[in-house]
Amino acid sequence: MSGTPLPVTVVSGLPRSGTSLMMQLLDAGGLPLLTDGVRVPDVDNPRGYFEYEPVKELQRGCDWIEAARGRCVKVLWPLLSNLPLGLPYQILLMRRPIDEVLASQRAMLERKGRDLSGDHDAALAASFERECARVKNWIGAQRNFRVLELDYPALVASPRAGADAVVRFLGRELDAARMVAAVEPALYRQRSSLERAVRS
Repeated sequence: MSGTPLPVTVVSGLPRSGTSLMMQLLDAGGLPLLTDGVRVPDVDNPRGYFEYEPVKELQRGCDWIEAARGRCVKVLWPLLSNLPLGLPYQILLMRRPIDEVLASQRAMLERKGRDLSGDHDAALAASFERECARVKNWIGAQRNFRVLELDYPALVASPRAGADAVVRFLGRELDAARMVAAVEPALYRQRSSLERAVRS
């Protein structure tokens, strides 16, 4: 990549879609991350969230973006369209069945003492679908964005294939074997009925 501006690598997806797992893989593989450790590990993400707090203020500005060149930062799906234009981006987009995302969200909120109504899942699913459609259309119009979509269940089931795909996409010298070793199937706790049937 000599003489070529270093891209910003972004791990994105809906909340609870496997973004933290992908950050773990990249960290294990040797890709520098842009994180601050403000959000500490907990029962929902025992290996950490790998977040960078200024990302949450993307709508107000992005003075830190130059520090992300050559590194990886996690930006959840709804915030992607707030990234400043004019820079090259490599997006690793995590996809997960919506019922698993909702189940994981529900488990997290209930552990925090939130009293969820019966309509919560339906409302959240509709919100996620609207955001996904909006951001997907926006990404499609950006020439400086390269995107690799990764299926979370497939990554957990076949980590070597996923790691190899990521290494090829990023064009970086990463340790794929260490990336594979970072996958812990036991942490895949909210599985769809189809996924459970396949495993049984």
